[in-house]
Amino acid sequence: MNHADAELFVGRWVDDWNAHDIEAILSHFTDDVVFSSPLAIQLLGGSGEVHGKEALRRYWTEGIRRTPDLHFEVLAFYVGVNVLVINYRNQRGMPVSEVLRFEGSLVKEGHGTYVVEDSLAT
Repeated sequence: MNHADAELFVGRWVDDWNAHDIEAILSHFTDDVVFSSPLAIQLLGGSGEVHGKEALRRYWTEGIRRTPDLHFEVLAFYVGVNVLVINYRNQRGMPVSEVLRFEGSLVKEGHGTYVVEDSLAT
């Protein structure tokens, strides 16, 4: 992924999240995606890993339902080899980084990472 492609992806990603458009968000992910997040533990229990696009749909739909004011502001992004890290501020003003590993043009694996105090907040 080059800088221009990453910039386009990040722009669509943040627009889709801020519109709360689950289907548009999911269009960036493979059907067999694996996503992990401490928030998944809070919402779903278990290990915090979500397997597959359908499970991701359920997780994010519930997250948006519980957080109607959800809004992200991108602070920076970092491009690696088949990896993109998006650093953003959420609606609570907390910094978050999302680490996305790509397979072709789609995300195959993702990880939401939080400041420890934020990830443990209820």
